[in-house]
Amino acid sequence: MTDRRAEAVAVLARNLGHEFRNPALLEQALTHASVGEGAERDARGRPFLDNQRMEFLGDRVLGLLVADRLMRDLPSADEGEMSSRLHALVDKAACARCAEALGVGPAMRLSPGEAKQGGRRREGVLGDAMEAILAAVWLDAGIEAARVVFEKAWAQELAAPARKSLTNPKSALQEWALGQGRPLPTYRIVERTGSDHAPTFTVEASVAGYAPLTAQGRSRQDAEKAAATGLLQREGVI
Repeated sequence: MTDRRAEAVAVLARNLGHEFRNPALLEQALTHASVGEGAERDARGRPFLDNQRMEFLGDRVLGLLVADRLMRDLPSADEGEMSSRLHALVDKAACARCAEALGVGPAMRLSPGEAKQGGRRREGVLGDAMEAILAAVWLDAGIEAARVVFEKAWAQELAAPARKSLTNPKSALQEWALGQGRPLPTYRIVERTGSDHAPTFTVEASVAGYAPLTAQGRSRQDAEKAAATGLLQREGVI
């Protein structure tokens, strides 16, 4: 680990407020899948483990922690209201904002190519790493430790006014466009980066008469949904 990155990892650990008994868990959570494409090895000559499996677990850990918090914070809310609030708190954009505030980007281990392409600032990369970090804390010290990190990392998101979440943002954008007397929205892939097994898509959503908006996702569909949501938010629809 370079001195600069080691310093960034130390800063991140302080910001998390969790002292890892097994620091290798945090290191794995910060290792992007692109690293596995190169020849980089750990001190024992083994390939670095990336954070994809941890991201899978962390997604579920986050969902549980958010659901538990909402049950306590919204005692009178119905299932629909809580579901909408949950989706807004666990979506990739929210995870990326939390990661950026904690300083996850500079602490990440990326391939030279991914780093050169701006991976340390990429929403999908940061969001996945944030979920992986929650999983790492869970594996290191259990649910209560993960809850402490979640409460700290998501403090601003939890305090912010509820963001409306859409089950199908592309349909919502289509309905809005037609309501404005415009043709159906169009989508185009602006860029595809990353490896075949961990790609990142940048997609542009356009509605005639309005400035287009671009967003990223782990799949073309995810990127299209993110772009549709962003356009609706920018125009004040949601």
